[in-house]
Amino acid sequence: MNTPVEASPTALPPSEHDHQKCVSTALGTAEHLCVVRGVQLTPIRHQVLELIWESHKAVKAYELLDRIKPLQSAAKPATIYRALDFLIEQGLIHRVESLNAFVGCSSSGHQHEQLLLICKHCHEVEERPATAVMQALSQEFDQAGFIVHSKAIEIHGICVKCVALGDD
Repeated sequence: MNTPVEASPTALPPSEHDHQKCVSTALGTAEHLCVVRGVQLTPIRHQVLELIWESHKAVKAYELLDRIKPLQSAAKPATIYRALDFLIEQGLIHRVESLNAFVGCSSSGHQHEQLLLICKHCHEVEERPATAVMQALSQEFDQAGFIVHSKAIEIHGICVKCVALGDD
């Protein structure tokens, strides 16, 4: 059984990223966390999670529906949305608000804040801890007396792979 993922798998240089290991680790972590939490990672939830982890690109709900139809012919939009709600609730995926899409969480083993770097060329999403940024924001919120319920920052730009290809 795998232990929770601690580091961002996409933080590696692209040539060193073993995506198959990344997917295997994410799915193993999800299975482990669901057992520990006493919740069920049903076959449809597992399939949706696996489809999300096929790449580090954010995927829309209706794209997931189209891709799951060959596996689950009775799948409806509500089926997908219920699976997505469960996966978000368990911290296994993130909703990328600006894209109305979803991406796998590389730090699902613990509660955390999100800094998502979204490439405007290849559409890959990298999750970063950005501890100093989040601490600075927390200080600002404290000074303002603002009570934060959730914190996610989405930054759109160009990833290192696309910069190397001259896609800037």
